[in-house]
Amino acid sequence: MTTIRFFAAARAAVGVDSLTASGPTIEAALGAIDVVDPARWSALQERCSYLVDGVTTRDRSTSLDGVEVVDVMPPFAGG
Repeated sequence: MTTIRFFAAARAAVGVDSLTASGPTIEAALGAIDVVDPARWSALQERCSYLVDGVTTRDRSTSLDGVEVVDVMPPFAGG
């Protein structure tokens, strides 16, 4: 199981700060989440970057095998 943490607009679209998910890839794990704003979440995923155990990627096909934490980072100003 992988802990997925959501920040800023991603947190607003999903409705939680973090959750535990499983799946072979980032995309599969994110696709299995029950979100509060599906339309916003769908559009937002295309623009997010992901920190996979501290390593940045934009590739949602990244394997979650052995991954402990994924941070979902939407684009935001000033940072």
